[in-house]
Amino acid sequence: MNDIALSLDTVWMLLAAMLVFWMQPGFALCEAGFTRSKNAANILFKNFVDFMLGSLLFWFVGFGFMFGSDGAGFIGAPNFGDLSFYTGDLPVEGFLMFETVFCATAATIVSGAMAERTKFSMYILYSIFISLIIYPVEGHWTWGGGWLCNADPDSFMMRTFGDVFHDFAGSAIVHSVGGVLAFIGAMALGARRGKYSPDGSSRAIPGHSLLLAALGVFILWLGWFGFNPGSQLAASGAVNRTAISHVLLTTNLAASAGGAATMMVTWWKYGKPSFSLMLNGVLAGLVGITAGCDLVSPVGAVVIGLVCGVVLVYAIEFVDHVLHIDDPVGASSVHGVCGILGTLLTGLLSVSNGAFYGHGWGFFGAQTLGILVIDLWAAACGFALFYGIKYIKGLRVDARIEDEGLDVYEHGESCYN
Repeated sequence: MNDIALSLDTVWMLLAAMLVFWMQPGFALCEAGFTRSKNAANILFKNFVDFMLGSLLFWFVGFGFMFGSDGAGFIGAPNFGDLSFYTGDLPVEGFLMFETVFCATAATIVSGAMAERTKFSMYILYSIFISLIIYPVEGHWTWGGGWLCNADPDSFMMRTFGDVFHDFAGSAIVHSVGGVLAFIGAMALGARRGKYSPDGSSRAIPGHSLLLAALGVFILWLGWFGFNPGSQLAASGAVNRTAISHVLLTTNLAASAGGAATMMVTWWKYGKPSFSLMLNGVLAGLVGITAGCDLVSPVGAVVIGLVCGVVLVYAIEFVDHVLHIDDPVGASSVHGVCGILGTLLTGLLSVSNGAFYGHGWGFFGAQTLGILVIDLWAAACGFALFYGIKYIKGLRVDARIEDEGLDVYEHGESCYN
């Protein structure tokens, strides 16, 4: 019976990995739809690059950086393709595949915010760095058994907060890191030509296909049913089947609440409900629930979705109109702001140890410190990476290439003919 249970758990983990991989075309279509047709092939190409290079690098060294050295230090040891160091109940090759698709997701988030004006060669360079260093290091602190999740009685987190940092499927570890890097990358690049008028007002640059964007969001919604429930890493037995069912429900409720909240806010604010913002509202709810989908109640999931869906509208406006940072797909708001919100709200709404359920503020403190150090790490690396590339090699394409489209000049072919 134990062998059957392990086989079932392995199949569940691999199925979840396939669903998370399915998020890659979701991101690709969403980003392509929200941008102009002259850059569609470039957007799609970058999403393939993220997964191809991420798979190779994470297998060769990233997996060791994240899970090596028993989680004892700042970073694990590089494994150079050797997986024998890792021991666990589930097959190590399957677990590697599951972790690989999460790594690729973190890198892909950045491409949308930097769309339509980034050199393809430089995109490859920073995609490598994200998969090789940025994600594995903060992943080592958390999912790799490092200091943020060390529950030993004499550990720093337990002595300070009486609890450890919790991010079930990646609101902080994957999404907020991707959002912070997206924000800094867009800031380093500068706005697209024609985005802001001489008086500083923002001009809308509509994407070429809301149909593609909508299909991409539906695919992402489906993929999230592997992203969150799959992070249980097991399906056999009463505990696991109950857990994955609960996580699936909270994930779906938060997504629905996020989309509904954004729809209502835009209807009230602009006089008409915005379809494009509603699509991002669904993603905001999904990003927000990812940290605590296992700990919050269905009502808590709805609250997280509503909060993220409302805040999203104002976050996108603030980034665009006040900060004048041009993020074509809203990645810094969807993944960055809502990833942070979801992580903090878990500290308040967790049924087992949340502050709003009478369990004190220790867990909320652990969540606050966790999201702070994770995103400070991402921000420091992002500044060094993007501004280093900008001043050494140049991050942005020439004005003529940007005006006429990256597809032809960067790749010699168009998405549409």
